[in-house]
Amino acid sequence: MRTVHVSEDIRLNGGFEEFVIESDRDLDLSISAEGECQAFFRILSAKSLRIRGHVSALSDVSLVFWNEGRQTLRTDESYEVNGNARFVSAYGECSGGMTDRSVYVALREKNAQAEVLTASLINEVKNYRIQVVNFAPKTYGEIRNFAVVLEKGKLMIDAIGKIVKNAKGAKSHQTSRSMSFAKGQSATILPELLIDENDVEASHAMSIGRVDDEQLYYLMSRGLTMKQCTALISAGYLLPVTEVIRNEELRTTLAQELERKIESL
Repeated sequence: MRTVHVSEDIRLNGGFEEFVIESDRDLDLSISAEGECQAFFRILSAKSLRIRGHVSALSDVSLVFWNEGRQTLRTDESYEVNGNARFVSAYGECSGGMTDRSVYVALREKNAQAEVLTASLINEVKNYRIQVVNFAPKTYGEIRNFAVVLEKGKLMIDAIGKIVKNAKGAKSHQTSRSMSFAKGQSATILPELLIDENDVEASHAMSIGRVDDEQLYYLMSRGLTMKQCTALISAGYLLPVTEVIRNEELRTTLAQELERKIESL
C-alpha cells in the first residue's frame, strides 16, 4: 500500500495496487495504465484532486475511489481510453463533507469501452457532472449512478452521454437511481444524450423516489427495527460498487465499512 501526500505520476503495469490519499494540498495525479490492472484509492483528505488518466490499447483497467474524508472535496478527473481497451471508474461516496466531482471520459479509438459507476450515501451536498464521449466507431460508454439520500443530504447529478459525428456503431447508455426514506429530501438527476450520428444505440433510465412503506412494514414485521431496515435496504442498493473490486478480502472489508457507515448515519 502506498500513501500519496504530494502530486505524482502513477504507472500501473498489471495486477492490483492500493493507495491512500492523505494530504492538505491540491494534488495532481497522472495515472497511466497498461495491461490488466486494478487500483484502489482510499481518499482520507485532500484540498482538491486533479486526475489525468491514460488507458493504453488492449488494456483492461479498473480504478476504484473510496471517499471517506470529513472535509469538502473537489475533484476534476479526465481519462483517455484507446483502441480495444476496457476501462472502469468506480466511486464510493461515504464522506461527511461536501463533494463536487467532475468526470470526463474520452473513447478515442475503435472498440474502446468505458463504464463510470458511482454509489453514494448522501448526507451532505454532493454535485456530480459525468460525461462519456464516443469519438470513434464501435465504442461503448455506460454511466451508472446509485444514491441513497439521507435527512441532510442534497444530490445533483448531471450525466451526459455524447456520440460525435462519424462514430458509427457506437453505444451510449446510462442509468441513474436515487432513493430516500422520508419526504423533503433533495435529489436532482439530469440525464442527457447528445447524438450527432444516426447509426448508433443510446438510452437512459432515471428514477427518484422513496422506499415503499409496505417493504418497510414487511421487514419490521420480521422483527427488524426501522434503523436496521434502513441499513439493510441502503446496503443492498449501494453494494454493487464493491463488485468491481477483484480482491475478495478488500471487497468484503469495504462492504462491511459501508454497512457500518449506513448504520451510524
